[in-house]
Amino acid sequence: MFCKFPTMQGRKQSISASRSMARTWLAAGLLMCSTTQAIAQANHNTNLEADVDWSDFSEMVRDLPDVLLDSLPERQRNDPDIQDGVKRVALSAVASAAIDALASDPDHPVFIPQVNQFLNVGQPNSDTTYRLARITPGGSYRLRGRKGNVRMAIIAETGLLPGNASQSSDEPGAPQPIHDINALGVDEDGRFDVLLSAERPDGYNGDWWQLQPGTDRLLLRLVSADWEREVDPALSIERLDAPVRRPASMLVDMKTALSNLINVTNFLAPVYLHKVESLREAGYINRLRKMPESTLGLPGQVYYEGAYELDGEEALIIEAKHPARCEYRSIIVTNDVFETSDWFNNQGSLNDAQAAVDRDGILRIVLAGKDPGVPNWLDTAGYRTGSIQGRWANCDTQPIPTVRKVPFADIRKHLPSDTPTVTKEQRETIVRDRRAGSQQRPLW
Repeated sequence: MFCKFPTMQGRKQSISASRSMARTWLAAGLLMCSTTQAIAQANHNTNLEADVDWSDFSEMVRDLPDVLLDSLPERQRNDPDIQDGVKRVALSAVASAAIDALASDPDHPVFIPQVNQFLNVGQPNSDTTYRLARITPGGSYRLRGRKGNVRMAIIAETGLLPGNASQSSDEPGAPQPIHDINALGVDEDGRFDVLLSAERPDGYNGDWWQLQPGTDRLLLRLVSADWEREVDPALSIERLDAPVRRPASMLVDMKTALSNLINVTNFLAPVYLHKVESLREAGYINRLRKMPESTLGLPGQVYYEGAYELDGEEALIIEAKHPARCEYRSIIVTNDVFETSDWFNNQGSLNDAQAAVDRDGILRIVLAGKDPGVPNWLDTAGYRTGSIQGRWANCDTQPIPTVRKVPFADIRKHLPSDTPTVTKEQRETIVRDRRAGSQQRPLW
C-alpha cells in the first residue's frame, strides 16, 4: 500500500506521505487506524508496485534514517542521542517488518513478535507482550493452548490496515471486537480450545468467537504485572478450512514478502516519531492529559500522557488519588523518538505490583534521571526530555495525575514522612530481579 523506492525523490515523497498520515493519526489519537479519507489519500500518493526486488528494499534501508531525521525539527537533527534513536527506530521497524514478511501465511498462521524491548517502535508497554498473526478474512481458525494467569490476555481483530501488498481496499475498516482468553473455559489440565469463524458450525458446542468480515490480522496482547509469578498463556493457531501441509511451492513469495516488508517498515518507522514533539507543541510539558481513545485500545482502559523536561538536579512528583478498585495500572517513560525506556535494566516502568500506594490513598511516583532512594522511582535512564504515559485498566476511577517539578535535593520534602528508603544495594537487587522476571516471560 505504501511506496516503492525507485528514486531519492520518490523515497522522500513516500516517507513524507507516511509522516503526514502519521500526524493525522496522532491528532486523532489512533494507534494503527485512521479515517477512510486519510488512508485513501495516502494510498493514492504512495501506491506500491508489485514488481519490487531486493534493490528496492536495500535502497529503502539505506535512506530511511536520513529521511526520518530530516522530518524532525531542526533543533533535534544535530542531537547525537536523537540521531542514534532514529537509527534504532528505523532498524526496529525493519526487523519487525522482516519477521512479519517471512512468517506471515494466512493459511498457516503463527503468532509472531511485533514490538517489545528489542523491537522498540511505537512505544510498547513494558508489561505487555505483543504478537501478531495474519489470517484470511472469512477463514476458520482453531486456537488452543494453556491459559496461564496474566492480568489480561486479549486478542483483537484488526482489518484492512496498512502494510499488505495484496490488500485490495483503501479503507481501514471499523474498529473490530476483542476476544478474552481469560474468559474461556478450560479442561482439567488448564487448557483451552476455541474456534474463530464467521459462523458457528452446526452442532458445535465448544467455545466459539465470531470472526468479523474483513479481519486479516489478530493482535495478541498479554499483560502481566507480577512478572515473576504470573504465567503467560501458551497458544497455537491453525486454519481448519485449508490443508495443513505446506509444500515448497507454498512458501512465501519473495516479491510479496519484499512488498510487505517495505510497506510495513514505511508504516512503522515514522508513525510515532513526532509524538513527543506534538505533546510539547500542545503545551503538555511536565503536565498530563487524557489520551484520545484509540480504535485498538482495550475496553475499560484509559490512558494519560505528557512530555517531560528535566535537568540533572530536578525531579517530577507525579500524584493521583488511587482508584478504590483497579484491575491494572502502569506508567512508563519514553525518549524523544518515542522509544520506551529500557525496562529490563532500569526501573523504567512501574505497575501496580511494583509501585505501592501511600497510606493516604495517593499514588506518588518520582521521575528522575538518578536514584532518589525511594521505592516508586521512575528512571528516565538519563534522558532529560521525553514523554510519560500511564494507563488505568478496569478501574472505578481514572484520574489524570498532577505533576510538580522539584529540586532533586528536596524530593523528600514533598513525600510522606514514612516513605521508605531504598539503599543502593537494595536497588541493585530490585533491578536484577526485574531483569530476571522480564527475561523469563516469552518474548519470541
